[in-house]
Amino acid sequence: MTGMFDNTIVVQVQQANDIVDVISEHMTLTKKGREMVGLCPFHEDHRPSLYVNPVKQIFKCFACSAGGDVFKFIQMRESLTFPQAIERLAQRAGIVLKTSRAARSKSADGAADIDPNRLAKVNAWAVKHFQENLSDPEKGKSARDYIAERKINSDSVKKWQLGLAVSQNELIKAAMAKKIPTQLLTAAGLVVSRRDGGFEDKFVNRLMFPISDVTGRIIGFGGRTLDGADAKYINSPTTVLFDKSNSLYGLDQAHRHIATSETAVVVEGYTDCMMAHQFGCANVVATLGTSLTVGHGRILRRYAKKVVLLFDSDIAGIAAGNRALEVCLSQHIDIKLASVPEGKDPCDYLLVAGRDKFEQLIDGAVDVLKFKWNRLIDNFDADGTLIDNKAAIEEFMQTVATAIYSGNLSAVDKGLIINRLSRIIGMESAEINAELAKRTARVAKTASYHHIENQKVSSFDLGSGFYAAAQQEILEVLLNEPGLFEQAKQKITHGIFDVPILRQIATVLFEMLNAGHLQADTLISGLLAKVESVEMSSCIVKLAQAGEEKDNFNARLTGALNAIERYHARIKQVPNKGINDPEKFLHDACEAAVRQNPHNLGMV
Repeated sequence: MTGMFDNTIVVQVQQANDIVDVISEHMTLTKKGREMVGLCPFHEDHRPSLYVNPVKQIFKCFACSAGGDVFKFIQMRESLTFPQAIERLAQRAGIVLKTSRAARSKSADGAADIDPNRLAKVNAWAVKHFQENLSDPEKGKSARDYIAERKINSDSVKKWQLGLAVSQNELIKAAMAKKIPTQLLTAAGLVVSRRDGGFEDKFVNRLMFPISDVTGRIIGFGGRTLDGADAKYINSPTTVLFDKSNSLYGLDQAHRHIATSETAVVVEGYTDCMMAHQFGCANVVATLGTSLTVGHGRILRRYAKKVVLLFDSDIAGIAAGNRALEVCLSQHIDIKLASVPEGKDPCDYLLVAGRDKFEQLIDGAVDVLKFKWNRLIDNFDADGTLIDNKAAIEEFMQTVATAIYSGNLSAVDKGLIINRLSRIIGMESAEINAELAKRTARVAKTASYHHIENQKVSSFDLGSGFYAAAQQEILEVLLNEPGLFEQAKQKITHGIFDVPILRQIATVLFEMLNAGHLQADTLISGLLAKVESVEMSSCIVKLAQAGEEKDNFNARLTGALNAIERYHARIKQVPNKGINDPEKFLHDACEAAVRQNPHNLGMV
């Protein structure tokens, strides 16, 4: 129990959110037998190791041991508590939750326990407020004129929920009228504090672009100036919900099209992304005023096999694309680069050239190494300075090293590159090869660090020795064959479990079994709905999976029960004289017997 919601409503929310549908909103799943598989988002997964069982409504990663139901996936994926995950999925399913009086009074002060769901609700309110401003005959005229000038049609305005922030403190006043605490506005990044201790609106006289996560939840905003302010575009600051280094504009609209086409097109601007979708190119997303980051690469890898980076053809655009290439190479994605001709941005190019020319531009994108090679040759052909040439060589070799590490460069291609580079710069092939080996090792070390940093699933201690093995055996059997509980319940209680996590699982499991939950199809999902801990949830799924693979339930349960019964009987028979810990003495003696012959488990 969560202490906030009745178990009946928790189960209702769980059943209203199919686990395959929810996980598919965060990553690409493909069918494999009776299950769905995909790249696990909880560790650096380079081959699909996360399995989703549509019948049991559970997921399990065989690489990092993450596992659980739809609640646990959302808990881990969005860093939420169990009650927050319930609220998040209830909102997704359109279910209205009623919390206890104690829980309501606890959060009444607003700031004490701000969570992502509350911020999302404030953001959703702000979207509607900004939309009302935009549609206002007087307030919204200049913004509507700009929208018309950029040829953004009314369908796009509605689809992307465009709005308008007007004069200073207008949002604060509107929030006060709705009794929305200023602390919530500040936490959401809509309001900032002043030096004098007061507050002011973050966005003033700007066309507002709501930024959503992959599920469509509003996590932040971008604002385009309408009065020539110094900063043409500004984004929400980093909040519990929003981090521009791990967010992509348009991902909620594009992720399914990206998964279908297996290609993601990345542009720089909000209007570039919107116009691509307006022209029917729906696999386009945009970065948020930052170069493509490792976080962006991880997100795109879940949906795409290929990424095309499409930037303005000016120097800044090419430089941004150049920085992004190594990020994507390190994420094991096929990367290509395209630039818009004639100095236009993608939005203007679409309006002038149309969809067909735009798609031809994407189809003609250059392979990353070819792009870097062309830049290297152009630099030498232009008779660059020694410093320029050295920088170009360094840049190219770093890209090659990253490609080698990521597996995107075959041995044949590597040899050809080394030989060509040798002829251009006058170094021996062996020297170039040695330098590449050093650089590749550094890339691998950096990737290893990121791999460790992004491990989210802690291991759990299942104990050791035959007595712990017998406890595991009982749970493995009953999770798969709950009908056997009737013949076993006279012999076991949760009190015989001395491994902490196994005892916790047994307590909840036996409570359910005693209440008559004896259907295997619904037992695990019901059990997971009662469990708040991600660690405990992963352990339950691990035990259930192990039990299913072993089968032979009746014999295994009998053997485990006999082992535990005889173990406790012999504790009483061990003389205390000269033995400080008779239980440990017997445990060690029995374990030695099992090591000598594993079949002794049911005999000790």
